[in-house]
Amino acid sequence: MNVLQINQSDISGGAAIAAYRLHIGLLQNNIHSHLWVGDAKTNNSHVSVIPRRVWLENQLSRINRRFSLNYLNIVSSFELPQYPQYQNADLLHLHNLHTGYFNYLALPQLTQHKPTVWTLHDMWSLTGHCAYSYDCTRWQIGCGQCPYPDEYPAITWDSSGWEWRIKQWVYDKSNLVIVTPSVWLKQQAEQSLLQRFPIYHIPNGLDTQVFQPLDPQQCRQVLGLPETGYVVLFGVVQFRHRRKGGDLLLEALAALPDRIKSATVLLMFGQGGEEIAEQVGIKGMHLGYVGNDRLKAIAYSAADLSILPTRLDNCPLGILESFACGTPVVSFAVGGVPEFVHPDKTGYLASPEDAQELSRGMVEVSIALYLQF
Repeated sequence: MNVLQINQSDISGGAAIAAYRLHIGLLQNNIHSHLWVGDAKTNNSHVSVIPRRVWLENQLSRINRRFSLNYLNIVSSFELPQYPQYQNADLLHLHNLHTGYFNYLALPQLTQHKPTVWTLHDMWSLTGHCAYSYDCTRWQIGCGQCPYPDEYPAITWDSSGWEWRIKQWVYDKSNLVIVTPSVWLKQQAEQSLLQRFPIYHIPNGLDTQVFQPLDPQQCRQVLGLPETGYVVLFGVVQFRHRRKGGDLLLEALAALPDRIKSATVLLMFGQGGEEIAEQVGIKGMHLGYVGNDRLKAIAYSAADLSILPTRLDNCPLGILESFACGTPVVSFAVGGVPEFVHPDKTGYLASPEDAQELSRGMVEVSIALYLQF
């Protein structure tokens, strides 16, 4: 079988990493997989960049901006069937179709001759523009009067009703099987434009030969962390993204009791946030961007807990990676997170956006860990 996977990147971002791990897993099981992406970061021979008509698409983007309709300028998407990657595929597997490399108007053409699975990594396919709608449910009835026009991917004026109707027209003419990594997102999809298609829940996977419990002291030595102390891990692709809750983390750390704060080391990886530890008066170490899964596993194993202060998420890879390494998670009860974090068993769930309760959860988990010894 030949599987063609389409995604915005091979390893940049959680959705990309999830798809890339699936891609590698298929290859290891003697199933031919090719990953066709908007932006390639690896040199994998089974990964290639989708051809683009850059000059023409840049010119057409002016029309996009005028009508505030994202991605409709990507005319190269209609040419994909002429390439051998598409022609040789037995199955199409779509992932994130936003970020500006793909035109969703091409879906009817692409899915007409190839069985197609679309794994959703956020809510973009359900809404009139946003990847996450938070407390807004207008995507169930047609969008318009958007309360979050600045939410990614942003719109300059309220075109959400138009985009919702365009997606409805596209889906009417497409043949899709929908997959969601969380039950929460499956439930959202079942109330949306996608309810006409079969919808299945299949969680993200990861390699437990890589992500497994390692000796914490050895991991701390490798990273140069103190042998004693309370290590809190926060890993995020982009700290500045409001949805990821960096501001809530800052508030939660500042609220820690002094006796715990003095013993805490904040271990971080990702882009940004280097100044957090200093701002709240605790010790810190920032590993920068970590693309190596073995180094991630070392970081998770070195930590006493992982903290995920997300405002809304689907199936965060950080939770699965942390659990696989034997490290509990403190997070908010939002989106698909409660499906994985079970209080008193695998971590602590705070009320959404309640940084004070998130701080109390860190204290509670630290006490529970201390009482084990």
